[in-house]
Amino acid sequence: MRPLFFVLGGLLVVVGGVWTFQGLGYLEGSPMTGVDTWAMIGPVVAGLGVALVIVAARRR
Repeated sequence: MRPLFFVLGGLLVVVGGVWTFQGLGYLEGSPMTGVDTWAMIGPVVAGLGVALVIVAARRR
């Protein structure tokens, strides 16, 4: 179960990072580009991913 949490946490970090950069306008080519909502949602999703990885690392 731990490897699944690591993979899901890492995926959330990557998706959150992409959403953040799209919301800030650094990644273009999407309707999400330049939309402030995604610039706020992205770091939250990435933070949840980091928290999931930390929880998975602390489990036995």
